Amino acid sequence: MTGLFPGGVAVTDLEVYDWEAADGCRGGSPHLHTASSEGYVVGGGSGAVQTLSAAGFEEHPLVPGDVVWFTPGTVHRLINGGDLRLLVVMANAGLPEAGDAVLTFPADVLDDPEAYATAAAVTPGDEAAARARRDLALDGFAQLRAGGADALAAFHARAVRIVQPRIAGWRELWESTVAAETTRVGEQLTALAAGDPGRMATASVTRAQPRSAARTLGVCGRLRTWEWPAG
Repeated sequence: MTGLFPGGVAVTDLEVYDWEAADGCRGGSPHLHTASSEGYVVGGGSGAVQTLSAAGFEEHPLVPGDVVWFTPGTVHRLINGGDLRLLVVMANAGLPEAGDAVLTFPADVLDDPEAYATAAAVTPGDEAAARARRDLALDGFAQLRAGGADALAAFHARAVRIVQPRIAGWRELWESTVAAETTRVGEQLTALAAGDPGRMATASVTRAQPRSAARTLGVCGRLRTWEWPAG
């Protein structure tokens, strides 16, 4: 059986957008993840990640060698200070691609499913649409910063309503991958404790295949991604 990437995570090679926004900062679209934690390993350049969480607004500098991660519900915005490049490590491989991320659009867009879907969609290669999506998310991000804890709580509630129809599918995916891998680790520990090599007898090596030869336009920047085994 083909194994998952260690821990059932996914990795993405990210070149953060250098598009200047109205506030003079260059970077991507602020958003959160509703179920998955996310980590950054900084490989080059410099910048920062702005966050909104229970701790309020914070800005965390990013330079090569830094490792930063955050839990679901943390609103985050990447700032490119110059050639910022990250290896993004995302929990629950498959869930982010299935809609785990919610962008910080203004409340009227978040409350209208059709308007949200239209604003979030970007045709491959359409940089103008990706920039418009980023700018709309920044409008909502500014409102969240000004509104404090109450505004963040309201955004969390709206994010839940957006993703709620997808949860059954997410659970099925999670149970067949990350949860199944955790179960297999437990079984391996039991085998080892009994003096049995267990899964070591069927050890294997897997090479992931790139999804595209060219980078795609993601929420935060230009992405190189890979196809991950289903477990």
